Formats: sequence, C-alpha cells, structure tokens
Amino acid sequence: MTNQFDPERMLARGRRVLAIEVAAVQALQARLDGGFVTACRLLHDCTGRVVVTGMGKSGHIGNKVAATLASTGTPAFFLHPAEASHGDIGMITAQDVVLAISNSGETAELVSILPVIKRMDVPLIAMTGKVRSTLARAAAAVLDVS
Repeated sequence: MTNQFDPERMLARGRRVLAIEVAAVQALQARLDGGFVTACRLLHDCTGRVVVTGMGKSGHIGNKVAATLASTGTPAFFLHPAEASHGDIGMITAQDVVLAISNSGETAELVSILPVIKRMDVPLIAMTGKVRSTLARAAAAVLDVS
C-alpha cells in the first residue's frame, strides 16, 4: 500500500462528506415543527440565562452552544448534569431556560435533574434524537435532532 497524496481523491472525498452533511441538514429542516417555534418563543421571552446541559458528546456540543450564545450576546452557561445533582443546580433561577441535549433522552445524569427543573418551574427545551424519551416528555419544547 502506498501512502501517496492524491488531490483528486481528496476532492472526491470532500465532496462526498459535504453531500452527506447537506442531506442531514435537509432532513433536519424537514423535521422542523411547532416544537421549534415553541423553543424560539421560550428563548425570546427568557429574562434570565440559557442554561445548557448534556452529558458526554452531547455535553461537548452543549458547551460549544453555551459559549456561542454567550459570545453573541445571549447570557448563557453550561451546567454539567453530574455536577448539577451535587449542588450546582442552584445556579439555575426561575428566570432561566434550560436547553438539555441528549441523543437518547435517557442519560441517567440528565434524567435525574429533570424533577428539580420541573419543581423550579423553569422552561425546558430538549434537543434529542428520541422524541418519546424521558427528556422529551419532560420538555416544554422538543427539537427532533435524530
């Protein structure tokens, strides 16, 4: 096997990757529904901060989402769900909106803080690949990211 750089092969591969990404964005566009509008309304009406949470890879994405929101003028921070259940949930106020990201919607650390968020009457937006999950059922707005 040779390890030569082939510009044409790289271009073809790059185009295939972009075609896959375009198809994924188009599929996501087709799934936009009233949950998206509800999420937009909750974020628009939020007088506090957007508290983003997620575990594992979803947590990494959530960290980036929170950083992007904060850098563009929307008060936001990332709350690690495992730390939330050990006291950090007190960082959430009644004026905030929680954005929870989980592909399965069943991540134990995330599911364990849902009753506290509900008790605090803080609006919850779920970004999940499973619209019938525990997370989705607890949310005021569900964004299907399957």
